[in-house]
Amino acid sequence: MTVIDREWLVRKILMTAAMVVVLGLALVVFFVAKEAFPSLRHAGPANLFSSEWDPGEGRYGMLVFLVGTLVTTAGGLLLGTPLALGLALFLTQVAPRRPREIISRAVELLAGIPSIVLGWLGFTVLVPLIRKATGTSGSGILTASVILAVMVVPTITTISRDALEAVPKSYYQASVALGATRWQTVKGIILPAAKNGIMAAIVLGMGRAIGETMAVAMVIGPASVFPTSLTSPTHTMTTKILMEMGESTGIQRSALFSMGLVLLLLAMGLVMLVRRVSRTGHGYSWVE
Repeated sequence: MTVIDREWLVRKILMTAAMVVVLGLALVVFFVAKEAFPSLRHAGPANLFSSEWDPGEGRYGMLVFLVGTLVTTAGGLLLGTPLALGLALFLTQVAPRRPREIISRAVELLAGIPSIVLGWLGFTVLVPLIRKATGTSGSGILTASVILAVMVVPTITTISRDALEAVPKSYYQASVALGATRWQTVKGIILPAAKNGIMAAIVLGMGRAIGETMAVAMVIGPASVFPTSLTSPTHTMTTKILMEMGESTGIQRSALFSMGLVLLLLAMGLVMLVRRVSRTGHGYSWVE
């Protein structure tokens, strides 16, 4: 086989692999949309996006669960992002080589902990602590947000670290040469230059949090009501699907697939947002 033939074969194999991925994504979207269509046809969008969930009465509103999903995700990001960004700055700007290697391995190990383990720790350790501190059940938005914060830290830290390390060394050297201190350089030069990569890290962390199921299900309550405080139990779309999919039939089952379709569209939207953030703006992009 000639070199040209081998190159042609490799191109065809790579093209086939790429098309398999695209086809797999298309099949997932098609299957979920197909299963969700009966609820869209019989219940209607107004019913599906209402605030009442009572399948026995023909009400399939997912608004409560959508709000729960967005609130817990926002809470996880608010708690996890400062910690992750501070950790990335420490690893790239402060830490000596040996501690940097140890902490980096610890972050990698944290990313590998199964979500069910984190959920169980939250249920057995965090819930009793919050119960004792607040006098409530201990389950709810706050507990779920803390668990999600732990889960998003590795993702945001790793990608933010890559973004900070991708900033040309000449930026730092030029700033220091002009008399700026290390932290003035970090604040005024390094962070703005890496902002696209950091934003992409936060968005990807959001995607990690928004689709989490088992860990959140163990600490969020659950209750099919709007959260009224940080310690009030509620549901997310993922936990609602987990709780009811096994025993649901008919339109109720289709309504749960509608929740899955909304989650799928949110995840795809986040991916598109990452691409847009990475390709726009005036900072140095980590994907360039």
